[in-house]
Amino acid sequence: MKYIVILCDGMADEPLEELNGMTPMEAAHTPNMDRLAKESEIGMVQTVPEGMAPGSDTANLSVIGYDPKEYYTGRSPLEALSIGVDMEQTDISFRCNLVTLSEEEESYEDKKILDHSAGEISTEDAAVLMDALMQGMKRAGYEFYVGTSYRHLLIHKYGSLVDLTAPHDILTKKIGDYLPEDAVLREMMETSYRILNEHPLNQERRAKGLNPANSVWFWGAGTRPALTSFEEKYEKKGAMISAVDLLKGIAVGADMDNITVEGANGGLHTNYTGKAEAAVDALAVHGYDFVYVHIEAPDEMGHQGNVQNKIKAIENIDELIIGPMVGELEDIRMDFRLLILPDHPTPICVRTHTGNPVPYLLYDTRKSVEGMPVYSEKTGLKTGIFEREGHMLLSHLFELK
Repeated sequence: MKYIVILCDGMADEPLEELNGMTPMEAAHTPNMDRLAKESEIGMVQTVPEGMAPGSDTANLSVIGYDPKEYYTGRSPLEALSIGVDMEQTDISFRCNLVTLSEEEESYEDKKILDHSAGEISTEDAAVLMDALMQGMKRAGYEFYVGTSYRHLLIHKYGSLVDLTAPHDILTKKIGDYLPEDAVLREMMETSYRILNEHPLNQERRAKGLNPANSVWFWGAGTRPALTSFEEKYEKKGAMISAVDLLKGIAVGADMDNITVEGANGGLHTNYTGKAEAAVDALAVHGYDFVYVHIEAPDEMGHQGNVQNKIKAIENIDELIIGPMVGELEDIRMDFRLLILPDHPTPICVRTHTGNPVPYLLYDTRKSVEGMPVYSEKTGLKTGIFEREGHMLLSHLFELK
């Protein structure tokens, strides 16, 4: 028996007037998910524990079977594991986004965050800008690390935890009320704008019609994490397939293997086919018991408020990942249990995460159950099946409960 999670980041949403009251999941053409839905268990799950901030960090920890109330120490420390930073117990890490700020305001405090990802900047472009920051913004006890796309890292030696705001939570708002109270962090953010705004690479990006990455934004502070081994916890050899450092870091912390897929970039045009092929190979050729396939695109489109591209991301997952994966595994007559779900909603109407329950689909090749006509938020609610403890859903996939 093999086990699979296909995690469609931020896929759940709210009914939209422009879609005649449908959600993007309902509006998307998803024949493969809907075929499975007819013979799968459909229900709802609370992935974000009550009282915790709704984010991909807490939610994915839940889905992968770790109770965030026990294991969560912040988002950026998990990303540090992926980048290869061996944090000390006294280190504080911060996510360092490259963002696009408005330029017309004279005062830094009056500027607005226009784009939390600087147009999903490439890792290559980001590395050039991060190098400029590292050269022009050296501070004793602070060190930058380059990550993927717009997602980077700052480590503060012997630092203190501070409350910070995620940039995707304050899109189009003036940043003055959300800047760090910590004087050094605030000064570094202002300095980053002076270094980056007129950088030649950002001039080139503007000329191409791309958003400039003209400031850093610090958030997600945390301390060194301590996850128990996934294989010891569940007696399964597991692999992670993801383009983003957060998920790779969770895998590193849980002693799971990361499988790198060329062209996987966390965006709308990621290598969906490569992820599907890598997952099948992991299970059928390389002896893994469990594979976690994470796709970031629906979440990014939700943050951008782009309805049609969010629908397209969901359709790409259905056509290029779920259809080929299920078809190939069924062709080789491999028994498997498959769990499909979002980690959290990223509704178009708010362009950020919410902590509402999300729908899940659980399919088992060995047994057909009476499911629902389609897989969506509404059908998840209609069945009345509800898992309140998100971290227990994986045990359900593994038939441990």
